[in-house]
Amino acid sequence: MSPTKTQPARGMRDFLPADVRRREYVIGVIKDVYERYGFEPLETPAAENIDTLMGKYGEEGNQLIFKILKRGVHEGSGEADLALRYDLTVPLARVVAEYRDKLPKFFKRYQIQPVWRADRPARGRFREFYQCDVDVVGSRSMVVETELIAAASEALERLGFNDFVVRLNHREALTGLLACAGVPLEHHEPTLVALDKLDKIGREGVAKELTERGITERAGQRLLDFFSELSSLEHAADIAVGDDLVAKRQGLNSAILGRLVEFVGTNEKGAKGVDELRSILEYSGASGVAARIKIDPSLARGLSYYTGAIIEINVKDLAGSLGGGGRYDNLIGMFSGQDVPACGFSLGVERITVVMTDREMLPAKLLASPADVMITLWNEDSISDSVALARELRGSGLRVDLYPEADKLSKQFKYASERGIPSVVVLGDDERARGEVAIKDMRTGEQRSVKRDAVATSIRTAAN
Repeated sequence: MSPTKTQPARGMRDFLPADVRRREYVIGVIKDVYERYGFEPLETPAAENIDTLMGKYGEEGNQLIFKILKRGVHEGSGEADLALRYDLTVPLARVVAEYRDKLPKFFKRYQIQPVWRADRPARGRFREFYQCDVDVVGSRSMVVETELIAAASEALERLGFNDFVVRLNHREALTGLLACAGVPLEHHEPTLVALDKLDKIGREGVAKELTERGITERAGQRLLDFFSELSSLEHAADIAVGDDLVAKRQGLNSAILGRLVEFVGTNEKGAKGVDELRSILEYSGASGVAARIKIDPSLARGLSYYTGAIIEINVKDLAGSLGGGGRYDNLIGMFSGQDVPACGFSLGVERITVVMTDREMLPAKLLASPADVMITLWNEDSISDSVALARELRGSGLRVDLYPEADKLSKQFKYASERGIPSVVVLGDDERARGEVAIKDMRTGEQRSVKRDAVATSIRTAAN
């Protein structure tokens, strides 16, 4: 009989202690920022009814949902009635529909939990990963988008990112753009899916995909010509202002909005989308994040539930994004039958952690010892004293590891060294008789004797 495979399922990971510490650090920073913006915590089940999820993510999203087969007497049917959650947004919509009368008028929540997608695994892309979401339910004001951009930007800045761009677009501006280019309404969604790949497969690749999706060559060329013109505007902005990033972004955003206005003309939805983009830029100036924002009419984001502003954060020289989101005013209504506006943003914690690890952005303390001190066991007679000292030191706020066996001291010291524990306490027979302990500094090899009631102070002093 061959041994059972011990590797985790493809696209999923085991998290060893160092991995967990890194992830918890990232989550802690993001959570702190979210709470300072007034967001409250929420958790939902890992599994949802399959009807809750299907049809909410567009054609491609539906294919990435992990389905759970029926159980018991229905096991052989091959049918699914549950699914692992694909994101945290649809579960939020369900919760709001279920508990609307118990929630505040403007429900601001953050949610930090794993999600699952039946995607093709790649570097920094997993089938199971954490998301950190912030959402505001109940308001149509563009102040909401501004606050979400500010919160996500501050979280990334606190984590040490300084080279990211917040790409901003609007689904109604896109709708107006497509209509004025000559794309029929029934072809809007496949066109958006194709345009979302412009930075990945280039103009020729998108043109081919548009044709395959039934878009006329004339309409496709008008759209691609528009985006080529925007590239020229960006090149002109680079030449005009040089290294002044703020001036470049302001000038470029103004020029792009102006070109959008010309293209969509009197198209009602397109004009409305452009106006809301202007409002977000104006409020973002007051919140101090306008220099991060780049209006990008090619940004589509594949999820079909977005109705207004759409947002994505990209880092220089890094493929893919660190987070994204947008306004989804119609999603909650699918569950409640009532019109409830909502807007949200999601950060990919696992991807952020991988990037921070690769770039050595994480604090050195995360890679340090799991304990401040380890207490040895001299012999069987000293176990109670060692256990009592461990309790005392923990009560003083120190992180204490207690070696579980009365082993040779050389083995106990080796164990502490391998774990990177900086101090080791020895309660030998002579030390116990004098009311003292011996403390060995594992970094220098020096050993000192201190009174029993001075151990915590001595360890702290040595650490500093």
